[in-house]
Amino acid sequence: MLAQGGQVALAVVSSLLLLLQQATSIEVPQDPKILQDLKQPPTIIKQSPKDFIVDPRDNIIIECEAKGNPQPRFTWRRKGKFLNTGKDPRVNMRKRSGTLEINFRSGGRPEDYEGEYQCLASNDLGVAVSNKILLRVSKAPLWPKELLEPVLVSEGHSLVLACNPPPGLPPPYTFWMNSAMIPIPQDRRVSMGLNGDLYFSNVLAKDAHTDYSCNARFLFTHTIQQKNPFSLKVQSAEPYNDTSSYNSSDPYGGRRIPESMPTFLSPSGSESSKMVLRGQQLLLECIAAGLPTPSIKWFKKGGDLPAQKVKFENHNKTLKIVSVSEEDAGEYVCLANNHVGGIRHNIHVQVKGAPYWLDKPTNLVLAPDENGRLVCRASGNPRPQVQWLVNGEPVESSLPNPSREMMGDTIIFRSVQIGSSAVYQCNASNQHGYLLANAFVSVLDMAPRILGPKSQLIKVIENNRTFLDCPFFGSPLPDLRWFKNGQGSGLDGGHYRVYINGTLEIKRARTEDEGTYTCVASNIMGTVENQVILEVKEPTRIVRGLEHQSAFRGSTARFDCKVKSDPSLPVTVSWLKDDSPLSLGWRLRRDEESLSIPNVNEGDQGVYTCTAQSEIDQDVSSARLTVLEEVSFNPSVSSALPPDRPDPPMDLDLSDLAVRSVRLTWIPGNDHNSVITQFLVQYEEDRWEPGSWQNLTSYPGDLNSVILQLSPFINYQFRVIAINSVGQSAPSHPSPRYKTSGAPPDVIPSGLQGWGTKKNNMEISWEPLLNVERNGPNLHYQLWWRRKDTGEAWSNVTTAGSKHVVHDTETYVPYEIRIQALNDHGAGPTSNVATGYSGEDKPTDAPTNLRVSNVDSTSVTIHWNPVDPSSVVGEFKEYRLYYWREASLLKGLRVSQEKMTRGFYSIAQRPSAVLGGLVPFSHYRMLMVVANRGHEGPPSNTVEVRTKEGVPDAPKYFEIVKRAFDTIHLQWDKPLEPNGVLIGYQLKYHTVNGSKLGPYRLETFPPNITQYTMRLPDRAMRYKFFLSALTQVGAGEAFTGEFPRSANEAYSKDQVDIATQGWFIGLMCAIALIILILLIVCFIKRSRGGKYPVRDKKDLALDPVDQKEDGSFDYHSDEDNKPLQGSQASLDGPPKESDDSLVDYGEGGDGQFNEDGSFIGQYTVKKDSKDETEGNESSEATSPVNAIYSLA
Repeated sequence: MLAQGGQVALAVVSSLLLLLQQATSIEVPQDPKILQDLKQPPTIIKQSPKDFIVDPRDNIIIECEAKGNPQPRFTWRRKGKFLNTGKDPRVNMRKRSGTLEINFRSGGRPEDYEGEYQCLASNDLGVAVSNKILLRVSKAPLWPKELLEPVLVSEGHSLVLACNPPPGLPPPYTFWMNSAMIPIPQDRRVSMGLNGDLYFSNVLAKDAHTDYSCNARFLFTHTIQQKNPFSLKVQSAEPYNDTSSYNSSDPYGGRRIPESMPTFLSPSGSESSKMVLRGQQLLLECIAAGLPTPSIKWFKKGGDLPAQKVKFENHNKTLKIVSVSEEDAGEYVCLANNHVGGIRHNIHVQVKGAPYWLDKPTNLVLAPDENGRLVCRASGNPRPQVQWLVNGEPVESSLPNPSREMMGDTIIFRSVQIGSSAVYQCNASNQHGYLLANAFVSVLDMAPRILGPKSQLIKVIENNRTFLDCPFFGSPLPDLRWFKNGQGSGLDGGHYRVYINGTLEIKRARTEDEGTYTCVASNIMGTVENQVILEVKEPTRIVRGLEHQSAFRGSTARFDCKVKSDPSLPVTVSWLKDDSPLSLGWRLRRDEESLSIPNVNEGDQGVYTCTAQSEIDQDVSSARLTVLEEVSFNPSVSSALPPDRPDPPMDLDLSDLAVRSVRLTWIPGNDHNSVITQFLVQYEEDRWEPGSWQNLTSYPGDLNSVILQLSPFINYQFRVIAINSVGQSAPSHPSPRYKTSGAPPDVIPSGLQGWGTKKNNMEISWEPLLNVERNGPNLHYQLWWRRKDTGEAWSNVTTAGSKHVVHDTETYVPYEIRIQALNDHGAGPTSNVATGYSGEDKPTDAPTNLRVSNVDSTSVTIHWNPVDPSSVVGEFKEYRLYYWREASLLKGLRVSQEKMTRGFYSIAQRPSAVLGGLVPFSHYRMLMVVANRGHEGPPSNTVEVRTKEGVPDAPKYFEIVKRAFDTIHLQWDKPLEPNGVLIGYQLKYHTVNGSKLGPYRLETFPPNITQYTMRLPDRAMRYKFFLSALTQVGAGEAFTGEFPRSANEAYSKDQVDIATQGWFIGLMCAIALIILILLIVCFIKRSRGGKYPVRDKKDLALDPVDQKEDGSFDYHSDEDNKPLQGSQASLDGPPKESDDSLVDYGEGGDGQFNEDGSFIGQYTVKKDSKDETEGNESSEATSPVNAIYSLA
């Protein structure tokens, strides 16, 4: 019998677990459009605290805010009864809120409104309730009047001055002060207890004062109440010598005071107990009397005090534990000691607990016929009682609900239906408090919705992992499938992966992955789809990057940064120096592919970075510039050598040979003044690609012995390349060869797929393993296939190729396929089962009732009736529309009747699509077929469409020709596509000043006019013209032109005009006449200062006179080197110094006169070095040429 009961219980538990596994909750996205339409029960979002103490001087505000759809309505209960807020003029409820405001400006007592309040928020779907808010008014009562007798105590005895503050709400904070408002000093001997009393372990004569006053500060009212002061008199057995200074080692002034053992002032007795709630603060106090003053120590029986939680305060008299937990319960011991003796007190601490959550119920959103559960688990000490309510009323008294089952702290919902939405409350309570939580159950049915942007364009870099987002929502949770370019089978598996949130992952985006991806979300309420357009771009790469270099000071450094990128992506190249933007200034020069640094100095040294960035990716190249001093030509001074590439590693050695690993050791080469940062290990094998070196792995530059992980069945040899900041070394000499043994394959062939090439076959293909993945000789593939969902036996074949054709299949049926690689050493792992399809046939049905609506000039909306999916006889790809331009509605305009196609993917019940790109004012024909991957079905009915008139294209050409000085001639031709009936042309033109356009002028012409001659209002200005054709719809695309085409052209034309003006010719003649007059005047003045008479007496100058050592004179003749007097100065250079200059004769120079006034300079010529370097003007200005030189 017992066994049968156990089996029944086990079955119940198993079914419950199964139900809980199936229980799901729909997560509602926080999308404004969804939330706007989503019906939800109310939820309390803000409320006042449970214990709500208010200031009696302020108005009372009890908060209650809730959200929901429809907007919740609010009611209140006070002391468990309905509160009619309309009857009390002082009580007001805020609009669209449940917050109560109680106003006392017109009188009233706040105490009259004390009590327990509870807010209820309700709408059509349920009722949410707030906590029970206990409203109390803060109180700060006065100290009772009392007459305190003086306190008389003998010196050395203990004393307690009682405070007994008035009971305030909340309790006041107490402290002791004297009449001067100075705090009473506290120490090991004198201190205040937790109850506010002042304790003296022993009294000294200096404690005698008349103003010991206890003060109570009330926090809410910010008031301080003061008790009548105590007067303390101390009796001494011997007189106290108060003239001597206080000595802490002998506080009794040499008098003999009887010593005493410690006794406890607080708590009393040898044992006491303390109860504290979990999470609160534990304060234990021991204050002892005695002489000398006792010291206090704390212990815990059965264990150590928790050092991280325990704090000692009030000179070790108080033990404090913040945030108490259950393990803090136990027996605490305080020990008071002095040298006379010791005493102990045991405190038994109990930790109780108000309820706290273990599993708080949360909102539950379910679709019809779904299952769910609400769980409410709480703990406390004592264990709390759990009560369930629905819409604020006990579940037991609510209407029965067949989909709801109560199981203790859990409510089970099975097959919920529309109309069973409600708000459930869980109340967990014990004697120390309670918890209340609201959780609604909302039964929701909503058609699928796409939450993301429509037709989003995503640009990604080739070979990168890509995510296409399709956020969606619906109830029941929709099924989501992805399609590409209208293909019928969903994208999942292999190259693609679909996440539960609707995101499609493309593991490595390739060029062939470009296209339009459609995500389709569907549930029983409907279907919705969205498209994401994917463009795969070439990566932005720096193909010639920066290289480390050293430059001598004063030389030029150059960094190359050549970028290659996708032509459709604009790229910005920026430069950094030491991770900061590089300021080019006047010295640095950059072009599209390089940065040049002329006249290098020490400030140019650093790390330069070139960043090439597009809108979706970037590439970075960095290199260091080292600035060197110029090489010294003094052999005794050694020049600094610039860093260089390292030498190759040497002496490669293999050790620790294992099946799939080996240790490679080498000796690093010379690093050439740049630390080696990395070693690159390469390998070569002689079986598949002999002589081709491949990168194996890289290691930090401080290693020279590493373990290499190897593949089976490879005959390896290795080499190592060292890398530093300058670049790579040459490869090392190869190591000895090491051949690994064979093993079964480790890799599953990728890319497994099956697709029919004919209607009665299926070609299964896969990516063959790489050579290094073979792991052994005689690699083959074992392939299995069978019809899906039929349970038939697997067929299999073993082949060495990378495809296999299954013949004699039915048309377009699914197959399960899997594959395994094997060699002479064994078989590898088996792949997961993939789904393939046999070949397709032509679709049998045609779309029907093809029709159009919303005909515009360039687009129409197409509607059709879809085909039966089974008639596609293959994977549905698209509805393919064929359309062609039959004729233009303009007579005589010939058009191309080339057929065009447009594909539309849609699985909607009433499909429609917009066809754009049509030519206005044209006659079109169109028909539609359904297409699978390889075939098209029969055509639908043919539809004729006449597009509306539109704006014309730009004129065929537009020319601007200058025919006269101030007139230009414009000519053009009609547009190639008028797109309607031309009614004329319009010409707008502006003056151009830099990049700004002036106000425009407008000219219009009839349709038969295609030329125009206009006079320029201002010949010195540039003009910009805009010519466009007109139809009844409006102006078409404008053909633009400028005249003059450049500023240089205008400048040259203006110069020709100025040179031909009479005023300009007259001005130039006047300037020439003035210059001629000035030249004549200068010539006459120079001629008047000609030869002096002394030069008439002697044709040639005297030779220079040198005085000899014996006092005689020596005359040297330079006649052969001097020009003849009166000869003209050379025109090839500056005029030579003249012998007849005034300086030579002493006028303003070094010449001297005798006492009689005769001039001795005529016989002595004195010329110093300064005169030789500064040319003197010639006095022989015998021609206009000399006169010009004189003016120079």
